[in-house]
Amino acid sequence: MTGDIKAILRSDTELSQAQIVELLDTEDEALRNCLMEEAYRVKLQQVGKEVYLRGIIEFSNRCSKDCFYCGIRRSNRQVERFTMPREDIIRAALWAHDNRYGSLVLQAGERQDKDFVGYVEGLIQEIKETSQGELGITLSLGEQSESTYQRWFQAGAHRYLLRIETSNTALYKKLHPQDHDPTVRHACIATLRSVGYQVGTGVMIGLPGQSSADLARDIAYFKTHDIDMIGMGPYIVHQQTPMGAAADDFNPERQVELSLRMIALTRIMLKDVNIAATTALQALHPQGREMGLQAGANIIMPNITDTQYRAAYQLYEGKPCMDENASLCRNCLDRRVTSIGESIGLGKWGDSPHFALRTKEAGQS
Repeated sequence: MTGDIKAILRSDTELSQAQIVELLDTEDEALRNCLMEEAYRVKLQQVGKEVYLRGIIEFSNRCSKDCFYCGIRRSNRQVERFTMPREDIIRAALWAHDNRYGSLVLQAGERQDKDFVGYVEGLIQEIKETSQGELGITLSLGEQSESTYQRWFQAGAHRYLLRIETSNTALYKKLHPQDHDPTVRHACIATLRSVGYQVGTGVMIGLPGQSSADLARDIAYFKTHDIDMIGMGPYIVHQQTPMGAAADDFNPERQVELSLRMIALTRIMLKDVNIAATTALQALHPQGREMGLQAGANIIMPNITDTQYRAAYQLYEGKPCMDENASLCRNCLDRRVTSIGESIGLGKWGDSPHFALRTKEAGQS
């Protein structure tokens, strides 16, 4: 079947689920290289060589969830909890604007209380006002009600990232307590779309008990649900979690390779979506983000949170750039991106071409 897959990769024929599984599992180096080459060709054709920045501000590690893999889970008593003061968040946003980042990601632990919802709404409004509407705003704040999503959208946010973690319901239940319902997350993704957001999701790659067939179904989920942007990366152990404490066969090289193949296959299958080369890749390999870009990603999300807060916001261990200020990270990113022959889209939102196409088609129907 290997020869057939090479021919399919170089044609416009869509890969089957069985072929995706074979590409995830193959030890054939020539086939692996063919996959990466085709993914990069599709990337150049669909989104080009311009890389867009999403400056992440991790503004609070207080969380109502208790996910078994996450370092800031509610039950972790070893974490020093914080919520950044408004002025520190605005200062980081203005730095991003001054340094021509096109967009921000406001990320925090998941909360639904009235104070939190109002705090986020005010942040969005002030960031929009102080940047003269020039900064794009992505939110990564978990499951919320439709009214909350509406409030934040009307305040000025226009993209939302809500990772499903896995499309396998049985596996999802192994990652979360019984009160975490995967159908709620799927319903939220549908709600975000109806509100008008560019909708992002993603999965963890290389989870204990996860199969290549599960990952192939994850890609099918992205396609079936018409997702606009993908933020996925390798599962990384955190020892202060139930999953991390039980991990005994963690293989960083395998996690990186599997993640690169997932990026490549998602690019080939979804074509014109935005795909992030996540920080987790760099946590496992010094050139992880560059490798992600070469596998088909076109988004980088550098951390611009003040360094005094970063140590307390660790979803996984080994997070890079913990003590580098935003200026150092920016200079490093410039070198990393140009080293592989690509460029940064300065001052641009870098919206998903897929979103533009699907909204245009919706308007014509």
